[in-house]
Amino acid sequence: MQLYKSRGFGEYFQDTFAFLKQNGKHLFKHFFIINGIFLLILMVMTYFFSKFYTDIVFSSFGINSTSVVEDYLNENAVLFISLFFIFLIVALISATISYAFIPIYLKLYIKHNGKHFTTTDIITIYKANVGKILIFLVCGLLIGIPIILFVGLLAFILTITIIGILALPLLIGGVSLYYQGTLMEYLENKKGIWESFGYSWKLMSSKFWAAVACVGLFYLMSYLAQNTITIIVYVLEMINIFTDIEPGITPDPQELGKSMTIMMLIIFLLTFLLSSILNLILQLNQGIVFYSLKEDNENINTKSDIDLIGSGE
Repeated sequence: MQLYKSRGFGEYFQDTFAFLKQNGKHLFKHFFIINGIFLLILMVMTYFFSKFYTDIVFSSFGINSTSVVEDYLNENAVLFISLFFIFLIVALISATISYAFIPIYLKLYIKHNGKHFTTTDIITIYKANVGKILIFLVCGLLIGIPIILFVGLLAFILTITIIGILALPLLIGGVSLYYQGTLMEYLENKKGIWESFGYSWKLMSSKFWAAVACVGLFYLMSYLAQNTITIIVYVLEMINIFTDIEPGITPDPQELGKSMTIMMLIIFLLTFLLSSILNLILQLNQGIVFYSLKEDNENINTKSDIDLIGSGE
């Protein structure tokens, strides 16, 4: 699929799903190879946190549960603080790798004219751009302060009316596309970080409503899909737990705690995997939109086709 291609609102959707159909297996495979170890660590640590919580809650029936939790935390304060910082560091690394994956993947996709590259190629680009990614994060946080204030105020105003609430995904989509476009342009190694922020806004402005509406709708679909599936699984698990309890018999708190722990683990794993996959699709859609806007602005593919015609003559 050609990424540098002029597209309209409908084509943003069509080409995102077409790209997934053609390259989805290759895309997800390399994503989980690169980021899998960090995701696994996060899942294991979250499992132990959830297990601790359910064990404490269900073992404290009939007594002051707040006191039990406080006593346990006081006795294991050093351990919990250590685990919290480890979790935070791993989460930040995983989030950074995940966020930079699509820009790097699409950059290689264009360079190799398709999915003719390996995990090693992706890791090489990561290593070569560690400094740029860190600069982007720092500058993104700085520029994010006024953006958060403005977007927060606008979001508050929108929530006053039902129509305004429906417009919230567009607001989220606009901010996401702005940041994603900035990183993609910055990794092209042709512009500085601040120039990339300005260029990203320039591209968005050229087809603002079509681009932002597409990304916003993708966010809405992702939110609905994830929550619908999670709720269905939660309801089924709750039904399964309580139908196993015999009428007139008080359930054993320990057994109930184990069942709740398993349920929470299943829901968490499902939510975690769904979130990772859906976020990747969201970023892919933003990448499709970005390269479309870039083609409209710079005519990169058109110039390339003209050069090929000229060389053939």
